[in-house]
Amino acid sequence: MAVRRSGAPSSGAHKYPRSARLNETLREIVADELVRIDDERLEFVTITSIDVDNELNRAIVFFDSLAGDEGDEGILVALGDHRRRLQASINKQIRAKKTPILDFRPDQVIRAAERIDDILRADRERDGSHGDG
Repeated sequence: MAVRRSGAPSSGAHKYPRSARLNETLREIVADELVRIDDERLEFVTITSIDVDNELNRAIVFFDSLAGDEGDEGILVALGDHRRRLQASINKQIRAKKTPILDFRPDQVIRAAERIDDILRADRERDGSHGDG
């Protein structure tokens, strides 16, 4: 039977899954709470991911919406208006010593991927419109 020593390389392997689970749990809590909030500014908003720092001081909440870049300003205002409610919901459900302060940001990774998809789709359509050979 093998015994792991603290400080062994494998001891760091537990950090990632724990933080990933916490990030996903917070994403689910915030997403569920957004469904309960009756605010039309948030109707088509999706919480794509959350990144919490190691000390649980801050959590960056990444979102996307059907409104795209044009809707970001209004969504940021709406999320800011509901920040306390969202943090209270997190506090009730995770029962940690402290609740991270939520910082909302549009998910640029998702949007960049969508732009790449659009470019590739347009390229395929252009290639297809020249005939088969």
